[in-house]
Amino acid sequence: MAVRTHRTQQERSEQTREALLDATIGCLVELGYARTTVQEICLRAGVSRGAQQHHFTTKAELMTAALEHLFARLTRQLREAAADLPPGLARVTKGIDLLWEAYSGTLSTAAVELWVAARTDPELRETLRPVDRALGHATLELYREAAGVELPEAELETVLLLSVNLVRGLALDAMIGGDAGRRSRLLEEWKATALARYTAALRG
Repeated sequence: MAVRTHRTQQERSEQTREALLDATIGCLVELGYARTTVQEICLRAGVSRGAQQHHFTTKAELMTAALEHLFARLTRQLREAAADLPPGLARVTKGIDLLWEAYSGTLSTAAVELWVAARTDPELRETLRPVDRALGHATLELYREAAGVELPEAELETVLLLSVNLVRGLALDAMIGGDAGRRSRLLEEWKATALARYTAALRG
């Protein structure tokens, strides 16, 4: 049987797109939004400007797609990790640990760069807003699956949103050189609080 050695046009297109998105994330993390240029992204991706414009017509569109790309990758990793979580309420605290691992890494750095830039960039803000909203919904669904306990929807959403906003804040603290010991204490305090809320909701 003959072995196919040539990539199809669609495969080449997908590879180019992924290279652009990975290069964009790398630039955001290493250089920050202000110093990230489309020229630098194309150089890192090994892609011409014409090929880049074929996939993403504006810088804002490219930045937003890169955030979606990164979140999709992290979501796959989180789902795999969630499959190994312990049963019962221990899943709650371990789930918060998973959120912290996700949001304190590359996702947080890239997202913060874009959120800050969006404050004064109307085009970026308009493209980023629906994506950010969709990411929030996807995170809620993932956390609901990982929790593995039946709770009122409002309580589950409250704990999730508080968890996400806490780890985002702690991630920003880490980015500006805050005290690591203090971050650990705050995270442990929140895990205890979240566990207490879950326990109370189950009893109520």
